[in-house]
Amino acid sequence: MSPMLRTGRALLCGDVTALCSRPPLPLACVRAVSGSSVPSRIGTAKRFYVSTLCDLSSADLWCPLVSLQHLLQCMCGNNMSVPLLAEAVTVPGDESGTTAVVIFLHGLGDTGHGWADTLTGIQLPHVKFICPHAPRMPVTLNMKTCMPAWFDLKGLTPDTPEDESGIKKAADNIKAIIDYEAKNGIPPHRIMLGGFSQGGALSLYTALTCQHQLAGVVALSCWLPLHKNFPSASSGHKNIPILQCHGESDSMIPVEFGALTAKKLKSIVNPQMITFSTYPGLSHSSCHQEMQDVKEFIEKYLPRI
Repeated sequence: MSPMLRTGRALLCGDVTALCSRPPLPLACVRAVSGSSVPSRIGTAKRFYVSTLCDLSSADLWCPLVSLQHLLQCMCGNNMSVPLLAEAVTVPGDESGTTAVVIFLHGLGDTGHGWADTLTGIQLPHVKFICPHAPRMPVTLNMKTCMPAWFDLKGLTPDTPEDESGIKKAADNIKAIIDYEAKNGIPPHRIMLGGFSQGGALSLYTALTCQHQLAGVVALSCWLPLHKNFPSASSGHKNIPILQCHGESDSMIPVEFGALTAKKLKSIVNPQMITFSTYPGLSHSSCHQEMQDVKEFIEKYLPRI
């Protein structure tokens, strides 16, 4: 399978063989991310596909750390009460004291592992990345195929009926992660949400309806779910920074859809807080320049303290 198929077709058609057949990982496992950075989403996707087929590659090390997990739970609270956090992929910073968190949500049919290496490539010493896994569910858009999804998708146009209850439930699950991190020392204004495609959509909705004002949102190749409910559905935080990025050759979620989303966002928050960046020739994927823009955004709104 080519990298383009993995990042494009598989996200919507659900490569069940590659993405859904791998058994859940035990809770007492952590991922040792390799030192190599992958500059593009396509490169990461190809690597993850190969790793899935081979189960474990030399760069993907899984180490049972039952005692460490127990120790962390004693020190920082038991994350077992937050289902998405219990099995999430965590990419820690290089410093012993983390002062900021980015919660990044993958796209349809992917898992948290699919973005971990890419985020490692833009890692900041004081920032921890949390990449939770979406639950598996039947997706209407894909003929009810069961795959990882944050909520059901019935279509990809602005007027398609939406899974309102599923979107709100998914947002509550992400807010639970925010609350957990806040209770364990990271204040909400030092927490940023981000995501790609369906994950980016959920990040936008969650941030705009969250009772806390967050540090910002990184919204890649996505849209605003339940857009007709805004601005009335907004929690009222007007000064949340939003970086919205979109490929100009995206055939799955056209860049015009992204532009409509940016326009809508400017009616919800302070327009000066919205940055809408497009990338010539980029399809429904990511690229090195986009990730550098993401890194600069994180550095600006989650500076070292």
